Amino acid sequence: MIRLFRCDVVLEQGQGGASAPDVAESCSPYTGTPVPPDLLPPVPFRSERRRMPHRSDPVVSVVIPCHNYARYLPEAVSSVLAQTFRAWELVIVDDGSTDNTVEVAQDLVARHPDRCIRLLQQANAGVSAARNTGIEACAGRYILPLDADDVIAPTMLEKTVEVLDSDPDIGIASTDVFTFTDDDLPPQAMPLPAYSRELLLQRLIMFYCSLYRREAWQTVGGYDETMRAGEDWDFWIGCVEHGFDAHHIHEPLFGARNKDTGLHLEAAENDLAIRARIVANHPGLFKPITRGWAHAVLTQDAEACLSDEHVPDDILTRAAEMDQFLAAVMALQRTTRVQYYHIRRLEKALAARSGIVGPPVPEREPTPTVASVPDRQEAGALRQT
Repeated sequence: MIRLFRCDVVLEQGQGGASAPDVAESCSPYTGTPVPPDLLPPVPFRSERRRMPHRSDPVVSVVIPCHNYARYLPEAVSSVLAQTFRAWELVIVDDGSTDNTVEVAQDLVARHPDRCIRLLQQANAGVSAARNTGIEACAGRYILPLDADDVIAPTMLEKTVEVLDSDPDIGIASTDVFTFTDDDLPPQAMPLPAYSRELLLQRLIMFYCSLYRREAWQTVGGYDETMRAGEDWDFWIGCVEHGFDAHHIHEPLFGARNKDTGLHLEAAENDLAIRARIVANHPGLFKPITRGWAHAVLTQDAEACLSDEHVPDDILTRAAEMDQFLAAVMALQRTTRVQYYHIRRLEKALAARSGIVGPPVPEREPTPTVASVPDRQEAGALRQT
């Protein structure tokens, strides 16, 4: 038998799959020995998972998948704890991490006994499966996915919940984004366009970290667990396909960590292939020529089909727009970094003249990185016009 720890709840689970757990109603700290990733059972089929009951269901469930991001997890959790809207629960899904993610998550739960924070463990299955696992187990009527290396502004839940509460015809509330780095560079706000169904079919205009109704996830069938990248765009298009509308808040309430690692790199390199997969998943929303191209990419010689002469004009144009936007973002960040460190040097020189010891300034500015939302393909969102 495998012992899985979810808050103070110990689940007994066999090697062959998940049994329906009996779950304690409280969310007080738990103790226990973390399960080694190689001993974890397979991720259960969605039909085998069951939502955990609670004495009082929260309004919002924040779901944080985490794979080897223990170093970032406390910052993500702290941003949830700082929310002005308090009727939330937090579900952390350890996706087969080999670092100390489980220990860090256990400590976070223990240090906040007054908040409903729970830990789920599963064998590594990717961000889509981890999100689905967390959402299936949570209780909120609204869902907010948050990756372990990103953060949300203190009023994120307050303002997005207000949108969904005030208009039952709105299924998704998205926001602008601010990018930040591991050094002390100031965050950079990135405005996004207002929601448009037609625009969403052309390019990703909503970040993965948007609040949506639980029934949207149920109706779409969750995130496509076979997609390593682009799963959020595919999910949003699935919402459109089933009639869910969205509203965009023009405030940077979601913070994406800007670094040069993560699945966003894979997404950037395979943009057209991801688009082909999305077209194939939602054929009724695209033209016959586009459907034919997507079918060819997925079933024939993908490399040949992805050459410019074989790509439909609308698909190729959209990809070019994304590339142009990404190049502009990179140039802007490079300029910002150069200016920032130049100002720091001037401040240091001025402080030396006046006898004031200032903070150390690097001899050289660090290599600029691409603005990104890590571990889940947000390259598309950053490369929009």
